[in-house]
Amino acid sequence: MLSIRPAAIDDAELLRTFIRELAEFEHELHLCVIDTADLVRDGFGVSPSFRALIADWDQQPAGYALFFGHYSTWVGQRLFLEDLFVRESFRGRGIGKALLASVARIAVQENCNGVQWEVLNWNEKAIELYKSLGVEFLDQWRPVLLKDDALRRLAGKAF
Repeated sequence: MLSIRPAAIDDAELLRTFIRELAEFEHELHLCVIDTADLVRDGFGVSPSFRALIADWDQQPAGYALFFGHYSTWVGQRLFLEDLFVRESFRGRGIGKALLASVARIAVQENCNGVQWEVLNWNEKAIELYKSLGVEFLDQWRPVLLKDDALRRLAGKAF
C-alpha cells in the first residue's frame, strides 16, 4: 500500500540516503557532497529552502520528491522539482507518478501556474512517463551552472 507524506526533520538522514541513491543512478555519486546537517539546516529551519515528500510502500521508504518555489517574471509562481526518485525495487508500481501528482496538487493549492523540472536525456523511462502526462519539453532552453572557481572569480568582480 502506498502512502505519501511530507518529510519531517527526522527524515533528513533518509533524504540524504535517497539523494545519494539518485546520484548513483545518474552516475555522479562522486559529485554528491550534501550531508544530513545541510539538509536539516536548509529544509527544516525558520525559512526552508526546499520541501520534500516521502513515498512509503507497505511502510518501507520507496522514494521521494524534493521541490521549492520558483518565480517566473513572465507568468508568476511555479514549483521547481529538483529531485524525483523511486528505488529500483519499487519501480513499476506508479510511485513516481503518485509523487508527481502530489507535487502538482501542492502547486494547484498554492496558485502556482506550473511545475518545472529537468530530465537527463538518456532516462528514457522517465521521458516516456512525462510525455504520457502531457508535459512540455523546453528543448530550446539550456541549463546553466556557475560554480566553484568560476563562481568565486565572478563574485570577486562585483561592485
